[in-house]
Order: sequence, then structure tokens, then C-alpha cells
Amino acid sequence: MTDPGFTQPSLQFATAGNVGSQSRDQCQFCHQPIGTNYYRVNDAMACPSCVENKRKERAQDAPAAYVRGLAAGVGAALVGMIGYALIAIILQGWVISLMSVGVGLLVATAMIRASKGVGGRRYQIAAVLLTYAAVSTAAIPIWVYFANQHRAQQTEQQKLEAEQRQLERESGQEQQERSHENGDSVASIGAWIGKAALLGLASPFLKLQGDPYWGAMGLLILFFGMRVAWRIAAGHPFEVYGPFDNAPKPSR
Repeated sequence: MTDPGFTQPSLQFATAGNVGSQSRDQCQFCHQPIGTNYYRVNDAMACPSCVENKRKERAQDAPAAYVRGLAAGVGAALVGMIGYALIAIILQGWVISLMSVGVGLLVATAMIRASKGVGGRRYQIAAVLLTYAAVSTAAIPIWVYFANQHRAQQTEQQKLEAEQRQLERESGQEQQERSHENGDSVASIGAWIGKAALLGLASPFLKLQGDPYWGAMGLLILFFGMRVAWRIAAGHPFEVYGPFDNAPKPSR
């Protein structure tokens, strides 16, 4: 014979389950109860009002988000270039090419964080170009460093002879060139920077001439770094599904 006292706990358990189900049916953005219809923003349940607000926010913030992401990417590329050059100077080995992957990760991550998760094709293109520019132009400070090291190894006699020849030239042309000194120096610096930038951007391919094997390895690793930047810069998806019916099913 069934004891009627066992029926009450089962009713309480069913009631608790219904309460828990209702507490879960709320918008993940405004935390208000879901009405008769709801959407899915990626995996999150959202009410129609929040979905509309999210769409408007992303549309309005699109230009500003890209500017923030691009600025952060440029800064990260500069940091990556300096870090790449320092490691290249310290290690002086082909293993530094692995830093290309780190530079791509750094640039793309900085862009996505600055844009608050917004990504897309233009972010991917910018991230790839910045990664290539950072890695390739890192050759410029490396060249400057080792050029200075090479000059430091010259004999004292060679330095004295060079200084003497320079003084002789300057003594004969000082009066004529003094008025043009500032303009010529600025022009020469600008020309040097432009030439160095072009050589730096071409440096991954110039290495193929000196050492085809390691040059090809460096290009391959650089490609992987750019591939990493491309994937990360795709950003977090913003996909809306729905609407779905949240009305309770009629009991039979």
C-alpha cells in the first residue's frame, strides 16, 4: 500500500525544477526575463531589444573600432620590430625567425583587444601587412648595429687617416657649403631613411641571395606568422539566430 506522504516531496521537486528553468530563461545582456520570443547572439540568449541595440552599437562603432585597432596594431608592430631586432642581435642565429610568429600574435591580439573583439577582412589585411613590415624592417637596426661593430674594429690608423682626409675636404669647402649644410643634411637623412626602408621591406627576399636555404626557412616562418595574424584578426563572431518561440507548449 502506497504511503501518501511520499507524494509531497515529488511535488516540491517538480516545482523547484520549474523555478530553475524560469531563472535560466533570461537575457544574458540585460538579465531581464525572456518574453515570448528570444534570439541567440552566438551562444547567448538575448531579448529582441538587446539584439537590436547590439546591432546598432556595432554599426555605429565600426569606424572608431577600426581606428582603435589600427593604432594598436601599429604600436604593437613597432614593439615587435624592436623586440625582433634585439633578439636577433643577442642570439645572432636563424632561430630568431621564429619570432615572426610572436610578432603576428602580438599585432593581431592588440588589434582585436583595442577594437573590443571586432574583426574582419580589413583587420586581417592590416594585421598581415603590419606583421610583415615589423619583421622585415627589423633588419634596419640589425644592419646599423653590426655596421657600427664593424667600424669599431677598424684600426686607429685607418680612423686617423679618414678623419684627416675629411678635415682636408672640409677646410677647402667650408665657406661654400656652410649655407647649404642644413638643407643637405636633412635631404641626406631623408634619402637614407627611404633607402633603408625599401631595403628593409625587401630583406626577407634579399636573404635568399646570401643563403637560399635559411632564407627560404625565414620566409616560411614569416608566412606562418602572417597566417597567425590573419586568423586572430578575424575577431569574435557576431552571429544572430532567431527569433525563437519561448511560449510554453500547451499541456495535453
